[in-house]
Parts: sequence; structure tokens; C-alpha cells
Amino acid sequence: MATCGRGCVPAVRFCHQLNRLKTLDDDLMVTSMKRCLSMVDLALLGVGGMVGSGLYVLTGAVAKDTAGPAVVLSFLIAAIASLMAALCYAEFGARVPRTGSAYMFTYVSCGEIWAFLIGWNVVLEYMIGGAAVARAWSGYLDSMFNHTIQNYTQNHIMKWNVPYIAHYPDLLAAGILVVATFFITFGVRVSSWLNHIFSAISLAVILFILVFGFILADPVNWSKDEGGFAPFGVSGVMAGTATCFYAFVGFDVIAASSEEAKNPQRAIPMATAISLGLAATAYILVSTVLTLMVPWHSLDPNSALSDAFFRRGYSWAGYIVAVGSICAMNTVLLSNLFSLPRIVYAMAEDGLFFSFFAKVNPVTKVPVNAILVFGLLMAVMALVFDLEALVQFLSIGTLLAYTFVAASVIVLRFQPEKEKSSSKSNSTSPNFHLETSPEASESQIIAQDSGELKEYESFSDKLQLVEMQKTKDRSAPGVLKARWEPYLGRALGDFEPGKVVAYSVLGVMVSSVSLCAVFVFGTKQLHLPTWSFALLTVVFGSTYLLSLVIIYAHEPHINTKTFQVPLVPFVPAASILLNVFLMLKLTPMTWIRFTVWVAAGLLVYFGYGIWHSKERLRELQPKDLAARYVVLPSGSLVETVQSVQPNGQGDTSTLHTSSSPGHNAEEQQAKR
Repeated sequence: MATCGRGCVPAVRFCHQLNRLKTLDDDLMVTSMKRCLSMVDLALLGVGGMVGSGLYVLTGAVAKDTAGPAVVLSFLIAAIASLMAALCYAEFGARVPRTGSAYMFTYVSCGEIWAFLIGWNVVLEYMIGGAAVARAWSGYLDSMFNHTIQNYTQNHIMKWNVPYIAHYPDLLAAGILVVATFFITFGVRVSSWLNHIFSAISLAVILFILVFGFILADPVNWSKDEGGFAPFGVSGVMAGTATCFYAFVGFDVIAASSEEAKNPQRAIPMATAISLGLAATAYILVSTVLTLMVPWHSLDPNSALSDAFFRRGYSWAGYIVAVGSICAMNTVLLSNLFSLPRIVYAMAEDGLFFSFFAKVNPVTKVPVNAILVFGLLMAVMALVFDLEALVQFLSIGTLLAYTFVAASVIVLRFQPEKEKSSSKSNSTSPNFHLETSPEASESQIIAQDSGELKEYESFSDKLQLVEMQKTKDRSAPGVLKARWEPYLGRALGDFEPGKVVAYSVLGVMVSSVSLCAVFVFGTKQLHLPTWSFALLTVVFGSTYLLSLVIIYAHEPHINTKTFQVPLVPFVPAASILLNVFLMLKLTPMTWIRFTVWVAAGLLVYFGYGIWHSKERLRELQPKDLAARYVVLPSGSLVETVQSVQPNGQGDTSTLHTSSSPGHNAEEQQAKR
């Protein structure tokens, strides 16, 4: 085993700190929160998070400016793309029923620094999303009263002329957020019942729109005389898909609520599938009705549905649609206010964010401090910033979270199971090693390839095991499949289980970024010649496919107790590719703001989180003198002796012995 010089030890230790994994409790169902949400509650939360202002505003805007009546296909493709990400969230929500959603999933599989950055960006996304919905809610209600509220505020209260700031303070938007925050603090049951009420009204209005809309439908509006079904062609359909994809952002509220679900193993996957199916059906049917009621080119992008009924002479129906729109926006608002404090609570509970936010009210069983502070911050953002400035910053954090969750599904699917033990263990590493006390010096511990730790009585027994370890269990997760052994065994057969898959997932992500960058920037910004464009496409595309083949060549972990994403690694890898493509399509200003926010997050992490991390404190706990024998993939036997310093950090020295010459191993044992 190659050893590192003394100078690189701090760097190795620092990298270990950044990439340490979260240790999960033995019983994941134990929580300080209240498990009271049923599958119906979770499904309605998901519907409320997805079916909001997008149904009443986004549908008309995409139909008029991007896709025409083919917006129906745009929503269908976007729903299929969203399903890939939703399946990944469903698997994690069932497997790790803890609050925190993408943050928690990344912490369990990828590492601490990545989890913090994901959580940090998702927090911003929820804040901006809630403020944007409150602004849209205020504007929609104000338009019903001929902008009376806006005119009064500008003339009698205040008016601003500052770049990137709203022209006037939106007191109504801030007020609705304060009121909603107040109700959220009463507990999950109150939040759930409010969501039930608004979702029921919204779904009833959608049903009314569909029934009455199909009665008023005229197929002529899809004819060639009005421009045809797809006036902007395939490119318009795909451009509309990129926009419609954001309509389904919000299903992650189900995974964020997994710590408050009664039966998360069953309820999370079922609620995710039901809510996404209902939302997709609503978007597809409503867009069909809308483009059949009136010609697509005459739609009002700001209030398409209500305006369509007004133009057909049914003004009373337009008011019903307006009521449904406000109720739908209330459900999205509640969804943001429900999820945001739980992400903050999970980060604070792990020590990565200020402990003030980790306190749970003993009566309501909700993180009241996080709800109040971030609810008020959301209200301030809605008060100061206009809707356009808020919307420009949306989506990048959510897409980044989707990407890491999809990658995490692949990594964990091919990782060997970790055996539980009552002994002390360093479980911040993917490979757990149990340590023995001084009293157990005669019986040492062998780490087998499967990850199981087994105790043997004599040193000679350990030497006999070395040859046995060379014959690996080809059915263990993360091990190269037997049928691939003749082709890839020489190159990949000696790696630890799951290690090759982890590197291949990194290859999938890097090749996805490179391939999408060529497609997005190759012809316009980079002005690549045709041969160069084709060559880069072949190289990066081949790397992407080769990484998938290598992952597929390894044995996956089969778990029949909880839901698992089908067709791994292909479904998560496709989700990664799509998410990266959509991220690269965002504006440069969005990336600049994203970079500034990440820089601020790194200051918080290195200034507070890395020092208060519970995983760091776990590592610093005093450990006994430890001696263990580890069988390496190469077949050699390694003896590790660890002594504990006064500050709790052990100085580890490693002695290497070979399995072939038994007398050398006996000499090492004698030296001890």
C-alpha cells in the first residue's frame, strides 16, 4: 500500500472532512416530529406544490409565444422528464424517511460539503419561489380590481425608482406571507388541512374548466386556418418543454415531509406517483381546452383561462377561474412555507447551520424558529423585489438538486450493505470498520469484501482467510458481474465493491456537462466547425455511454422492502443529462447570482458548519486502542494499530503483512 508523505496528511484529512457521510440512526422512524401524514395528505401536498399559478399563467404564455396548441405535447414530454427525477426522490424518501429532501439524500451518499451546498441553494429556491408566488397572487387579485391596490400604494405610500427593485412595495404580497407563516406555525395538521381546503377548491375549478371548456371547444382553432397544431415546429415543442418542466417543480415537498409520514416506505412512492399523474393530467387537459376554446395566437399570456371565458361571453365563468387561480397559488405558497423550514431544520440538526433553527416546539412538533425567521425573510423579498427579478433566479438550485439526487441513487444502488454493530465504529466513511478494545487483543476483526465484519480467535485463522478472500462473492452489490469478468475483470476486478461505480457516476456527470455544453454553446458562442462539433459530440457521448455500461456491469443492490427506481442506472443518468441541459440554458445573469450565493454559502460552511458538524464531533469522540486486520482486494493482510491522543484524534500507524509468506506475518505479530 502506497503511503503518503507527512506533508500531504493535512490535505487528506481535510478532504475527508469535506466528503464525510452522514451516519443514520438504527431506527429511522424515531423522530422529534409528529408522524401524522397519510398517503392522501402527501399526495395533496404534492398536487398543491405543482398545480399553481403555472396552470393559469404558464399554459397561455407557452401556447401563444412558444409552441401553439402543441403545448399539449410540451407538457406531456415535461411530465415524463419530471417523472425520472420524481422516481429518484421517491426511492430516497422511502429508504431514508428523514426531513431534508435533496440535502439529506446528498449527505447520505455524496458527502458533507455537497449536501450543504445543495441545501443552501434549495433554501434560496424556496424563498424566491414563495416570494414570486406571493407577488403573482397579489398581482392577480389586484388585476381583478383594476389595479386599485397598486395605484393607491404608489400615490399615497411609497414609490421607488431603483434598478432590480420593485417600483412600489407590495404590502399585499408581504401580508399574505406573514398570515400564511402564522398558520404554518400551528403544526403539520393545520398546514395539511389548509392545503386540503385550497386544493379541493382548485381541483373543483379545474374540473369546471374542463367540462365547460370542452363544451365550448371548437376544432377549427387547431386547423391550418389558425396556424395548425404545431405552428412553431418541433423546435417550438422542445422549447416549450423546457419551460413546462418548471411547472412540475414542487413534488419534492413529498420527500421533504417523509419524517412526518405515517408509513413513508409505502406512502412516499405512492403519493409521488399519484400527485405527478394528477398534475400532468390537469396541465395536458387544461392546455387542450384552452387552445380549443379560442385561437392560440389571441391568448392573453397573463390571464389566459379567465380571458378565454370572457371572450366567449361567459364573464361569470372568468370569475370562477380567478378564484381557482388564487386558491391554487395559495397551495403553492403553503408548499414553499412547509418545505423551507424543514430543510433549514435538517441542516441545523446536523450542525451545518445555526443550532437556533434546530429547535422543535414541544406542542406543535414543528421547527417554529425556522418557520418564523424564513417566513419573514420571504415576506421581505416579496415586499421589495418585483416578480420578473425573482423569476429570473428560479430553477438553477432545483435542477442542481435533481442532478445530485439522481447521482446519489446510482451510487447507493451499487454500494454494499453496511452491517450494524454495537461496537464503536467510524461510520463516516463508506466502509465501516469496527474497533476492538485492549481486552480483545487475541481476537481480531476481518473486513470482508461484502462489508461484513467478522471476529476470529487466532491469527492463523486470519491467514487462512486470505486465500478465501481472493474468490469474491459475485452476487454482492458493487461487484463486477460474473458474465462481464472475461471482458472487464483484468481492469476492474481488483477494486473495492462500489468504488468503480462511484468513479463512473463522476464520469457520467462530467460527460453530461461536456456534451450539453457542446450542444448549447458549440455552434453559436464557440463557433465550432462542423468536424470539431461532431468529434466532441462523439467523444463525450461515448464517454457517457461507456460510463453507463461500466455501471451496468456491476451487481446492484436489490431491496424488496422499499420502492426502487426501475432501469438503474439508465433512468437516473437520463435525468442527469436533462437537468444539466436545462441548467446550461439559463441566462448568464442567473449563473452570476448563483455563484455569489454559493460563495456566501461557503463562508457560512467554513465559518460555522464544518466546526459544528455532528459528524465531526462524532469523529472526535475518544476511542480505545484499536487493532484490526483488513483483507485487501489484492489479497494482502493489513494490520492497523490506532492509539488515542489526549485531544481525541488518533495517530494511526499501519503495518503490512503478506498472505503468501506466513512467517512474515508471524514476525509482524511477534513485533506487536
